[in-house]
Amino acid sequence: MDPFEVRIRFTGLIVNLNASVISATKAAQYALKHREMDEDLHSCIIEQLEMPRNTMNNKANIMYFVEHLCDMAAKEKHVDYVRMIQRDMVRIVDAVAPEDGTGAANIKVVRKVVLKVLQALGTKGHLQTQTVTEIQELLKERDITSTEHALYSPQPIETGPKPTPRALSQQKIDRKVVEQRIEEDRERHKRLRESIWAIPISSDQENEAEILWENTSDLGEDDYVLYSEEAEERMLCFRNWEEDRPKKMGKA
Repeated sequence: MDPFEVRIRFTGLIVNLNASVISATKAAQYALKHREMDEDLHSCIIEQLEMPRNTMNNKANIMYFVEHLCDMAAKEKHVDYVRMIQRDMVRIVDAVAPEDGTGAANIKVVRKVVLKVLQALGTKGHLQTQTVTEIQELLKERDITSTEHALYSPQPIETGPKPTPRALSQQKIDRKVVEQRIEEDRERHKRLRESIWAIPISSDQENEAEILWENTSDLGEDDYVLYSEEAEERMLCFRNWEEDRPKKMGKA
């Protein structure tokens, strides 16, 4: 397949991402299928995140897709995607929550999304703990800065004509976009609840039976005494049950 066509198709998958696992899996499989173009396909992800016309919902879906891509790439032993995500993670965060004033209003909205993805990538070993901590502090500083700017900035005095109702209606968000955002937020929260119980397993982790065997102490004389006492207690309970059984049967 022509490299240009690969980029076009992958860009289409990225643009049409939603909160479902199926869409993220499909895009990740396509990226791994054409892993020889990993650098170009990674640049497509960055381009879509940095594109101003993309909505916050699209960027949130791409952020979750990044986590999904890292998981599948690590499973397929193609760590180049993971390395590129590690290299450009600050750039990715800047694209979603920019440092300048244009992103100040978006930081509070996407902060939870970014933090969830960062925490997941750090837990799974795709990002270093130090990197996750530094980006978290960066987002916190931007959030504080934007709040202080909103509190202390003087309100401009409107001297011009008031906007017409038609102009105000054009500024309103499309109802379909709002409904889609709500539905996909529900799907993302559902996936988050499902991943809470997931336990990361390292490659060199021993199995449960070996761990229990190593942690079990050797059999000693005290253990035999304990077993004998427990056996006597069980026999005593059995005799008492046999003695009480005829009485209970007679009452019945």
